[in-house]
Amino acid sequence: MRNLSRICVYCGSSAGASPAYREAAVRLGELLAERGIGLVYGGGRVGLMGAVADAARARGGEVIGVIPHFLKQRELDHHGLTELVLVDTMHERKARMAALSDAFIAMPGGIGTLEEMFEVWTWTQLGSQEKPVGLLDVQGFYRPLIAFLDHIVAEQFLRPGHRAMLQVSDDAATLVDRLAAWRPVVEAKWMTPGET
Repeated sequence: MRNLSRICVYCGSSAGASPAYREAAVRLGELLAERGIGLVYGGGRVGLMGAVADAARARGGEVIGVIPHFLKQRELDHHGLTELVLVDTMHERKARMAALSDAFIAMPGGIGTLEEMFEVWTWTQLGSQEKPVGLLDVQGFYRPLIAFLDHIVAEQFLRPGHRAMLQVSDDAATLVDRLAAWRPVVEAKWMTPGET
């Protein structure tokens, strides 16, 4: 099993349309704290970001937020964290979050959440890091994306082994267990004509 001392959670600065999203964020924050796994996240105190951080801190968990100066006021930076890291750019934010983390979970969120998840998944696919990535699929939020990823495989733009790198569960505990059990895939990235 992989040692997960910290997990980076990507999620919305909005709470979303369903109360289930916030409830899942609270459960994930509590779970990480209970397992002694630190939370790394975007540093905000609103939306799902605030919910996961508050839940982890309430259970005594380590919570590290990373936020750029220009988003500090817009995303309402959290003042109750173990540590709040201020950076200059989004690139710096993502690099710092990745460096601090052993694995990544994307909860429901917007284009920023998706961009962050795809970036770290790409890094793992290319072998520049060996860190697992997962989707917490709350109420089927990611079902259309998962179907599209399978379409990308069928159209031979993504190898099945690389698609399988992305762990998916609707249960936080199951997902964390899968991330801990994950092993790197050794497979060439590029496909040749006629190859499946």
